Amino acid sequence: MIQILTGFVVIAFVIGVGYIMRRSGFVGDEARPLFSRTALYVTNPALLFTVLAQADLHEVFSGPVVVAAGSTAVVASLFILFSRIFFRRDIATTTVGAMASGYVNANNIGIPVAVYVLGSATYVAPVILLQLVVITPVVLIVLDAATSERRNFLAIASRPFRNPITVASLIGVLIAATEVPLPDAVLAPLRLLGGAAVPLVLMAFGMSLHGSRPLRTESDRVSTLVATGIKSIVMPIVAFCLAHFVLGLADHVVFASVVMAALPTAQNVFLYAGRYDRGTTIARDTVLLSSVASVPVIIAASALLT
Repeated sequence: MIQILTGFVVIAFVIGVGYIMRRSGFVGDEARPLFSRTALYVTNPALLFTVLAQADLHEVFSGPVVVAAGSTAVVASLFILFSRIFFRRDIATTTVGAMASGYVNANNIGIPVAVYVLGSATYVAPVILLQLVVITPVVLIVLDAATSERRNFLAIASRPFRNPITVASLIGVLIAATEVPLPDAVLAPLRLLGGAAVPLVLMAFGMSLHGSRPLRTESDRVSTLVATGIKSIVMPIVAFCLAHFVLGLADHVVFASVVMAALPTAQNVFLYAGRYDRGTTIARDTVLLSSVASVPVIIAASALLT
């Protein structure tokens, strides 16, 4: 438990550094996108490649993937049910809310949490691949259809495979599956780059918190609070039930699955909401509120499951 709390202290400290840098004016508005792009295109792909290339694929892509997929499907369906009965929102807005309820921040927050709380980035890789390769194309196709915009569905479906994180992860999986030995001359520089992944994404996230004020739009408050509650509380419970009672996974895998489910809503949800101009307030506020709520939830899971 002490190690887990220490991990949160490390994460909070680096996030705080990013927040202070932005609040003090030491960096401008251009810093956060620069940090995020560097993480997306360079450091995170390097980290995930080096981790997956030497991972036990059976352990990585067995139970945790089923838990992640199952818990996402359950909570997204729950938000859709609430929307149809109580909120009466249009299909596109409901889709954004459902995504906000179950699409976790496996990249910016998941990687640091996996490294410092779970002890390895291996646990976050299947979640990233599931979301980028399966969930994202489905959501974008639904949003396209719901907003009646003419778009290239093939381009949408192929977009995840043009994402550097997905490409690097898939190459790492291929290396591990074929057991191709990699020389230190290849792994050493990639490990060095991967070492910068965690501080970059945490400082970028800290910068994004500057000026954030959630729940200002009254018409979206209930939807936002429901999405946040489903994401922060219901999803980890569903993940635990699937991992422990249904699949009977080992205790450490159950804990890892719950922690991954307790991660906050991904900022990509706000990006997609903005692109289609639907549910932007719900997406933005759920990202912030679930980010705050995820800390006590993960600490509680740590106390109960470790």
